[in-house]
Amino acid sequence: MKSKFTVSSFLQAKANKEKITMLTAYDYSMAKIVNDAGIDAILVGDSLGMVVQGYESTLEVTMDDMVYHCRAVARGAENALIVGDMPFLSYHVSVEDAVRNAGRLIQEGKAQAVKLEGGVEQVANVTAIVKAQIPVMGHIGLTPQSVNLFGGFKVQGKDTVQAQKVIDDALALEAAGVFAIVLEGIPEKLATLITEKISVPTIGIGAGRYCDGQVLVIHDLLGMYSGQSPKFSKRYAALNETIKDSVTAYVTEVKTAQFPEEKHTFTIDDAVIAALQQ
Repeated sequence: MKSKFTVSSFLQAKANKEKITMLTAYDYSMAKIVNDAGIDAILVGDSLGMVVQGYESTLEVTMDDMVYHCRAVARGAENALIVGDMPFLSYHVSVEDAVRNAGRLIQEGKAQAVKLEGGVEQVANVTAIVKAQIPVMGHIGLTPQSVNLFGGFKVQGKDTVQAQKVIDDALALEAAGVFAIVLEGIPEKLATLITEKISVPTIGIGAGRYCDGQVLVIHDLLGMYSGQSPKFSKRYAALNETIKDSVTAYVTEVKTAQFPEEKHTFTIDDAVIAALQQ
């Protein structure tokens, strides 16, 4: 049986040049599946706002939402490290709020680490959360909670000024004590440079081939949606079509009395029915 993957495992993996695998999950059933498949870490992402709750962005997700989903995932993930996303405004108002909300994800949500977006501007929060004995994963580059500031989901770090900002963010987060950093939506060569510069693992999503690990949204990986997937994602299944076909078949069989069949039913002694009919 695979042993528990921990924060120390992240650092050891980088030292040993072993790739780290990470996926999102938002409920018990999916957490158990990806855990049993051997995933190293599960991100309970605020992406649940879009793929589970149907919002247009992650900005409407609350702390109560995150605690609820973290607890569900924790019940299904025995070996994977569980990282809980800190949602919009849970760490933007004060350091005290940041520590308190990070603590909720650990204490109430049963996560083993938290993730927050931002670089240099989040150093005070990261430092305080780490001081409270809570492991922190950073997240820089394209940060979805800043979608309005960026004017959409756009690749970051493509010019000298932007690229230097991403590098500075990575170095600042490393110094503040994060155990890993998600690099999202940045050019591959920039991600490679950062991965070589810092001692903590980089986890890429749309950051190319040379990060220390990769993370994807499970719904993208499984093809749970029709239409085009993000460029950085890869579909390993087409469950949207499979599920839809299965439900269509069920609807047809119920309406035409093909389901349930006799083999799906339970029996009772005819004498009992006879007695009930008297």
